[in-house]
Amino acid sequence: MKTLLVTICFAVALLTLGVASAQDTTNHDNMKAEDSKNEVQVTGTISETGKTFVSESDSKSWTIINPDAVKGHEGHHVILTANVDADKNEIRVVSLKMAK
Repeated sequence: MKTLLVTICFAVALLTLGVASAQDTTNHDNMKAEDSKNEVQVTGTISETGKTFVSESDSKSWTIINPDAVKGHEGHHVILTANVDADKNEIRVVSLKMAK
């Protein structure tokens, strides 16, 4: 009787371990790694509305898809770190600092 109880406990422990390891998702956060690869640093001016950015180097205008990130810097000359979608002509601002 005692060996049967020990065998059942051992089997339950093995099943629990298998289920727990199948649910491990700690190393599957690829989204941040991909986003950081697309980050670029550009200098330019935020529009007065805060919805567009004009780069200093080529005067290209970009739509800012997260205008809350530049709130308070409308009309300012800034350096942006952003993810760029050249196909849609859009940028997502990651960080911002004032240019000299």
